[in-house]
Amino acid sequence: MQLSEILRPEAVKVVSSTTSKKRLFQELGDYAAAAYGMDGTMAAESLIERENLGPTAVGHGVALPHARISALESLCGVFILLEKPVEMSAPDREPVDLIFTLFAPEDAGVEHLKALALISRTLKESNIRAKLRANADASALYAILTEGQTSEAA
Repeated sequence: MQLSEILRPEAVKVVSSTTSKKRLFQELGDYAAAAYGMDGTMAAESLIERENLGPTAVGHGVALPHARISALESLCGVFILLEKPVEMSAPDREPVDLIFTLFAPEDAGVEHLKALALISRTLKESNIRAKLRANADASALYAILTEGQTSEAA
């Protein structure tokens, strides 16, 4: 599996600011709706429901919100770079500015876990995080994400 299989270029965004975690999830739902045709409200509500189980921020300014959506047929992702980080209860208490959201079909099982692991491995790399933060162009962000994981995958 490669990130290019679950992330479309039009699902990569640079967001100047968001007012709260809830608003962030609403925006993620809107981006998912625009890029993949899913119900944006349902996507946002699913992300909020999952976040209520425990924070999806993993540290180093990274969050990996994820949700299962019954109407989906395949895994899909949305990546956003926040110009102004938002508080998401990360274990290192750092605000989040790199958010890779994964939406999975209800029955995705192990594929969902493999995708989360791939995303996590990619964003765990400090050089990839630095490159992402140094770019404010969505197409450059997409290139960094998709080339970063191909050198590690196999």
